[in-house]
Amino acid sequence: MDHAVQPNLNPSHPPGRELHSGSGRIVVSSHASKAVFSELAATYPLKLLSPRTGPGGVAVVYVLSYGGGLVGGDEVILTVEVKGLARLVMLSQGSTKVFKMRTGDRLSTSLKRPQVPASTPEIPTGGVASSSSVPVSTAPLTTQVMEYSVEGGAGLYLLPEPVTCFRDAAYKQIQRFHLKRTSSLVLLDSITSGRQACGEDWDFAKYYSLNEVWVEEKLVAKDVMLLAGPETQEGSNRTHPRIPKRQLRDQLAPYSCYAMVLLFGPQVLDIVQDLQAQYKEEIVFQRKKPTDSIWSLSLLGESPLDGAIVRVAAKETEVVRSCLKSILRQLDKTIGVDTYQRAFA
Repeated sequence: MDHAVQPNLNPSHPPGRELHSGSGRIVVSSHASKAVFSELAATYPLKLLSPRTGPGGVAVVYVLSYGGGLVGGDEVILTVEVKGLARLVMLSQGSTKVFKMRTGDRLSTSLKRPQVPASTPEIPTGGVASSSSVPVSTAPLTTQVMEYSVEGGAGLYLLPEPVTCFRDAAYKQIQRFHLKRTSSLVLLDSITSGRQACGEDWDFAKYYSLNEVWVEEKLVAKDVMLLAGPETQEGSNRTHPRIPKRQLRDQLAPYSCYAMVLLFGPQVLDIVQDLQAQYKEEIVFQRKKPTDSIWSLSLLGESPLDGAIVRVAAKETEVVRSCLKSILRQLDKTIGVDTYQRAFA
């Protein structure tokens, strides 16, 4: 990021179009084979940085947080529009860290701001157990809501580092993607077990991630992951008192990092077809015991053009990154070699 530029905190939007605390907006389009930002703005705790855009209509934005992470009570709302033939790559520097609370930090909700849209679902109760020893009610919820719109012919490549929830943290992430039939998307969503160096192993209170992909106003994919603490299962335990609570670390062992990649559109057709060829070779070998990493591939329809979902699990975060870099090897042709290397460095 030698050529990183500061975000435009006062973009030319219409009068009264104020960015409230914790909000961000990105609008990028193509002009003369280059990607051009018409809006790139963010407010605390969100931070957006972009290196100078290069040829080929590819723009890169780093999505960051002041202080190196988000704390309980933070609410972030980000809207992104990719227009024309532009290609937008969204990266992060390091994992998205979620703290339960950090003394002395001000929350993004301390300033007046609009509420999260009513359509945003609540985190369901029930489900699986965690090793958190603190009741969920005492863990302030950190929320991120992202809305993405990608025009026909454009492409969005969302390739952030994993989310890392610290002990007793509670996190909710909602991402919705609105595409056209000729839009392209690569969505990476991943989570780690916590700070292993501090002895944490799935010790957060609650994690909820929802990804929805809409094509021509039709829902084509919905992926939900809920990892919740034992306090959310009190009702089910009363119904079945003899069923012991299982800790998350027991349910998710032996892996400490899980990732999901969704691919859609003509720009990634070659990648999906290459994944099919790789997966055919993968399933030939039968394994009797867990390996350092595993991955699977599922098509969203009958044709590779309908999209695909890749799931990866590994004992170490670095192994997941290495696996993704290997199986998504043809992505460098779409977003450029340098950007591809940065995404999986």
